[in-house]
Amino acid sequence: METETQEPTPILQIAWTRFAQMDAYSTKRTKIHTLFRRWIAVLSVLATFFAVITTYFPSDQPSLLGVVLKVFLIMTPILASALAAYGSKFLSSGDWLVARAGAEEILKEIYMYRTVLKNSAHRNVWLENRLVEIQRSVFRGLNGELTIPPYEGYLPPHYNQQDAYSDPGFHDLPGDEYFRYRLESQLGWHVRKVNKYQQERVRLQLFIILSGVAGAAFAVFIPLWTALAASFTAVLIGWQELRNLDSVVRNYSKVIMELSILFDHWRNLDRTSQTDAEFFKMVRSTEDILWGQNVEYIKAMQEALKESDLEEEASLINQVIKEARESDRRLKQNMRDAVVDFTADRLEESEEKITENFKEVLSSLAEEASSDLVQAELAEMRKAAQKFSENLANKIGLSSALEEIFAEFKGVDVSVSTPRETLNNLLARYPKNSEVKG
Repeated sequence: METETQEPTPILQIAWTRFAQMDAYSTKRTKIHTLFRRWIAVLSVLATFFAVITTYFPSDQPSLLGVVLKVFLIMTPILASALAAYGSKFLSSGDWLVARAGAEEILKEIYMYRTVLKNSAHRNVWLENRLVEIQRSVFRGLNGELTIPPYEGYLPPHYNQQDAYSDPGFHDLPGDEYFRYRLESQLGWHVRKVNKYQQERVRLQLFIILSGVAGAAFAVFIPLWTALAASFTAVLIGWQELRNLDSVVRNYSKVIMELSILFDHWRNLDRTSQTDAEFFKMVRSTEDILWGQNVEYIKAMQEALKESDLEEEASLINQVIKEARESDRRLKQNMRDAVVDFTADRLEESEEKITENFKEVLSSLAEEASSDLVQAELAEMRKAAQKFSENLANKIGLSSALEEIFAEFKGVDVSVSTPRETLNNLLARYPKNSEVKG
């Protein structure tokens, strides 16, 4: 067809890229969340199984198998709580639902761009503005954390050349092509999905009933295994609530009904009646129905996600972490107290030892001082000190006498002509021995 070979506009390529980016992110995160919940459910049942089976291995008769089972009994709830704690941190926000809403809204605007607005000169600006609004809305819905990886695959992401109902994605659509690529394709997809969900709902309900019957039988014949049946029942009911199948089946059924009405109406029109007005009416009605279904589905899933919060299942790990923090705080406080107490004890012991040593030294000195030998030594020391003082005094006195003689006879010139009387006076003033005279 001629329209299929038209050159794709840059804004349409951008729109398909943003759709593919959010669609891939939503699909990946949905699978991860589902896988986590399945593992948590399996581990919950296994924990109950190990709790029951270990009762057949009494502690007073240990065996290798019994020890292994008890290890599994301990590790299983811990592992389940660890997974739940991780999921509560990184998988409880429902970011895949926000990304899904953004992807479906972009897809809706892409089809409006290629149908109702195909003859509008301003459709490029319109689509660009809509992409801006949608991306900002997704950004707010993700709490400001836009961690969506880039898309590097083919565009459109789900196009299959071998499928006649697969949309190439880039050319403007007339009524028949939109009917085939969008309305009829979505109608068939929802019919397949609703039947799949219905089978899952019936299967889950059957398992819940069988689990209840098994629990009643166990209560009569082997009461110990009643706990395992109760665990199965609780897990199945929790999974049913998480999947929210009742709401999904009703939602999809409504979409099927509305799309079937549009399908029948368009098929009933002859070529002359399939005007642009009818075509645009079909497009608007189809996109409104699909968008309304998407909004209802996301709301239902968000409610189910809130009701099946992982916080309770992660309580074991959260409690362990809390206790570990408290234990660390108590340990550090005890270590500080122990250091203070130890230091205080050692200081007290040191004080006592120093005091005792000081007293011993004083006593020893007192005893030594009162002994005859020490007294004699002290007497000799006193005599020596006294003698030293006397000698020092003599030296000081001699020095003073010499200074006085020098001052008195400073002008006398001792020579042959010096008078005898002066010489006699000078000699008389000099000390005759060690005692200082005059």
